[in-house]
Amino acid sequence: MADVLPLRLWRRFLALPLESRPKTLAVAFAVSAVCAALVTGATVILRPIQEANRAAETQLRLEALLSAIPGMEQIMAEAGGDVLSAVVVDLDAGRAADDVTPATIEAALGEAANWTALTPEQDVAMIGRRPDLAQVFLLRDAAGDIALVVLPVFGAGYNGTIRAMLALHGDMNTIAGVAVTDQSETPGLGARIEEPAWQAGFAGKRVADEAGRIRFAVASGPAAGPHEVDGITGATRTSNAITRIVRFWMGPDGYGPLIDAIRRGEF
Repeated sequence: MADVLPLRLWRRFLALPLESRPKTLAVAFAVSAVCAALVTGATVILRPIQEANRAAETQLRLEALLSAIPGMEQIMAEAGGDVLSAVVVDLDAGRAADDVTPATIEAALGEAANWTALTPEQDVAMIGRRPDLAQVFLLRDAAGDIALVVLPVFGAGYNGTIRAMLALHGDMNTIAGVAVTDQSETPGLGARIEEPAWQAGFAGKRVADEAGRIRFAVASGPAAGPHEVDGITGATRTSNAITRIVRFWMGPDGYGPLIDAIRRGEF
């Protein structure tokens, strides 16, 4: 009897009119369950491929950035030809994160606990909240000292978020180069921040003055000092956004603790 009852119920269900509510709901539920299973399976299968693609894209951008840095060949030669090493840092502590690696940082940043809300006074880059973890890239020379650091930075632009990678020489004050990796600024105006000719103007510029005050700025016209890069005609808001982004991330609420630790030889 127990074996027959499910069969009877199934036949009774199949006999229901197509427009009946129970049958409609049951079919909709079954289709949803199958679709959810397929999507979940596809996500699990494709995740390693997506992560590999992101890693390859990041590496290509890093290589493009490094190739544009004056004297990079000499820096690499002095470092023994080693490539950049990726390290996840705790931004508040200014040191390597204890339990997060480049392979797990994306999952870690999916947790709200690993983000810090910024006050209006702190939020120079207009990002609302700052990740507590960041993956940075280091190049050490033959003596083991840091010769180059590549820092991911982001902030609000005129039309959306601007993301870039900023490279600093070992003194942690001289800019080696910059590569804008994502932007949605106005074509022909603010979008010119992706042009290699404009990005080349960052090389050799200094972030802070001798007193430690952050002075970097995108000028309103031609650069007029060691802390300025040329402005972009007709793109004042984008230029101001780049100034704010660099100043925030080089300051105490960004990579400041890491920069101080590297200068003290603790990293």
